[in-house]
Amino acid sequence: MKIVFNTDQIFLHGGIEKVMATKANYLANQNDVKIFIVTTEQLGNPPCYPLDQKIILIDLGINYNRAKSYFSQENLGKAKQHFIRQRKLFKELNPDFIISPNYNFDHYWLPFIKNKAKVLKERHGSRFFETQQRKDASFVKRLKFTFNDYIDGLYDCIVVLNNDEKSYVHTNNTVVIPNPTELSLLRADLTQKQVIAAGRISPVKAFDQLIEVWSLVNKDFPDWQLHFYGQDYLDTQKKLEELVKKLQLQAVVQFKGSVDNLTETMTNYSIYAMTSETECFPMVLLEAFSVGLPVISYDCPNGPRNILTNGEDSILIPDKNIPIFAARLKELMQNENLRQQMGTKGLENVQRFSLEKVMHQWKDLFKSLLS
Repeated sequence: MKIVFNTDQIFLHGGIEKVMATKANYLANQNDVKIFIVTTEQLGNPPCYPLDQKIILIDLGINYNRAKSYFSQENLGKAKQHFIRQRKLFKELNPDFIISPNYNFDHYWLPFIKNKAKVLKERHGSRFFETQQRKDASFVKRLKFTFNDYIDGLYDCIVVLNNDEKSYVHTNNTVVIPNPTELSLLRADLTQKQVIAAGRISPVKAFDQLIEVWSLVNKDFPDWQLHFYGQDYLDTQKKLEELVKKLQLQAVVQFKGSVDNLTETMTNYSIYAMTSETECFPMVLLEAFSVGLPVISYDCPNGPRNILTNGEDSILIPDKNIPIFAARLKELMQNENLRQQMGTKGLENVQRFSLEKVMHQWKDLFKSLLS
């Protein structure tokens, strides 16, 4: 069986890239399975996450200009090259499955050039806000949504990460399979006076709200620190650093950049905090649980509530409620026993997302599509 993972790049830190590497490595070690990862703009960079040597990497060298619109003359020309090279490659590889975990131009033509392959679209982003937009969309936007639904229907399967997201798909080809995590033998040191947040430093992560929370927390816990991990995006970090300076938190709030092993880094912290605008199925929560790290998070649409068990392994906060977030975070900071209890439950609850259990669902899906 030949499986192609079709994506833009695998050299940047990110949830999609981490999940893809985990699944590809697992499948590459199954009998009679051959794995390819096809990229459009790897730019000669090595993969960010370790990949099994049996996996074959192919870069089409399209290199879209991300500083310009997809519909700029330059990128439209590159899209034509993309189509031609991709169609030729798929004819040569003749795969059984093509898995596309994100959105490029090729989202709209993959179902038409798949040959005999079954083509699967993975949705890693929440469609909650799109659902709100559909309610009062203009005629032109309704046409766009209708066209997108038509394209979705051409895929052999749309894989979503939780049942909330399934309700946002307007076709009948949807399957729910959560992201997997590799369980760890590492354990967090819950005595450290440090809180961690991680992810691409971008507006959707709403790290500014977590900094606002910290301005309330710091008054009572001046010896605790808040650390952010992740790559900067759209100069968001500069704006956040300005906010840190404005709130006079420079001594206790730090940006640590990216790390190759976030799970290991998490062992130096006592709490994981999340204030995102939206999350579909945040891998960092699984990674936190895998080392026994308790979590406090906004109940944002829709990922956290599909992973966390409020009051058991975590604390879910009403979305965008900074005062309540600060108050409940203080409870965790001052109560080591509570952190230990939640960390222990997190270790138990994360088992349902183990690599073996989740990949068993993928193998069942492959069998059903081939039958």
